[in-house]
Amino acid sequence: MDAVGSTVGDGALTTPGMREVELVIGGMTCASCPPRIERKLTKLAGVTATVNFATERAKITFPPDLSTEDLVRVVQDTGYTATPVAPEVVAEPGNAAEDIGLRALRDRMRGSVALADR
Repeated sequence: MDAVGSTVGDGALTTPGMREVELVIGGMTCASCPPRIERKLTKLAGVTATVNFATERAKITFPPDLSTEDLVRVVQDTGYTATPVAPEVVAEPGNAAEDIGLRALRDRMRGSVALADR
């Protein structure tokens, strides 16, 4: 699949004719769970899925006639929980919460450097 893509309303990526989404999967208890989820998802026309037991995530490529909600419903009907991964928010300069967090880290680093020099 090409790396070219853009965000769609439901958080999925678009490529020519196909979309991609990553889901957080809950309730997997053993190594046979991921193949079971993959089989259920790939029964849908045009869907490819890879489920990782260790990270509890599924990467799914699907056609535009399906929605992320359709995929979540299939996983839930299989007996697991599924939640789309929230897109990462890039902090903007001047964001007060971000500035406070960075300021705290910077102060801790300065203190560590000062103590290390002794």
